[in-house]
Amino acid sequence: MHMPVLLDETISSLVINPHGIYVDCTMGGGGHLRSLLSKLEDDAQVLAIDKDKQILEENSKAIDKAGVKFIHGDFRNLKAIMKNENIAQVDGIMIDLGVSSFQLDNAQRGFSFHEDADLDMRMDREQELSARDIVNKYSEKELLRILFEYGEERYARRIVKSVVNYRSEKYINTTLELVDIIKSSVPAAYRREKHPARKTFQALRIAVNSELDALQGVLPQALELLKPAGRLCIITFHSLEDRIVKRFFQEKVKGCICPPGMPLCICGQKPQLQLVSRKPIVPSENECLANPRARSAKLRVASKL
Repeated sequence: MHMPVLLDETISSLVINPHGIYVDCTMGGGGHLRSLLSKLEDDAQVLAIDKDKQILEENSKAIDKAGVKFIHGDFRNLKAIMKNENIAQVDGIMIDLGVSSFQLDNAQRGFSFHEDADLDMRMDREQELSARDIVNKYSEKELLRILFEYGEERYARRIVKSVVNYRSEKYINTTLELVDIIKSSVPAAYRREKHPARKTFQALRIAVNSELDALQGVLPQALELLKPAGRLCIITFHSLEDRIVKRFFQEKVKGCICPPGMPLCICGQKPQLQLVSRKPIVPSENECLANPRARSAKLRVASKL
């Protein structure tokens, strides 16, 4: 069952005008979308975007309300999507960067390290690049970068060396093949801490779907598309994602980019955002107990000046 994270906190922060225009950039299981719709009047508009066509089809059948438009697309192309819909500015934009429970719990999608399936991990199944391609075709150096940078995996060198040796004899096709390779590469004590494949699978998923590049690309677009006082709500689940959002908000709240020590500002840049909450909003203890996937979630909210 899909359990949206930080649901009340996100929607209460997002809705400033019940008659306005809102964008759900990552519809996923539709939990945030349903809650958003419950807070809006009948004349409001909502664009529900997702790169997973299967998720879009499921939600379009289940959610039947005037004013909602379902769009198959990638939020990194947000401005182009808005232009195609003849919408210049909106009252609020919501981005939930977590993987949908629908994707995680569907073994065939290849996101899970608990179930055997094709090594896929594509959120958009129409794209060509899959986790299988990365594991079998990327250079040792590039695999190391992915595991270090996206997974912060301390045993990246061992794991990559084992992957390279294995694939020289046999193509790595399935999730559990890769899991076995990872398990054989790390110390027994590490295998007892948490699932030893967790960080590698996370890193591969981020690489397959270009998640960090997409996030960096959408932030300036979202800022441009917001009306004055419009809200930008972003839920992250990974320190790298949260760092990108935090730095973007800090830069746009500060405005001035003159070097430290300058007696007067000469760049002329003005603040463009105001933080709605100084610190990220995190799930309550009760929410984490009810939904363990919420534990690493952080919600950052900013308002356009």
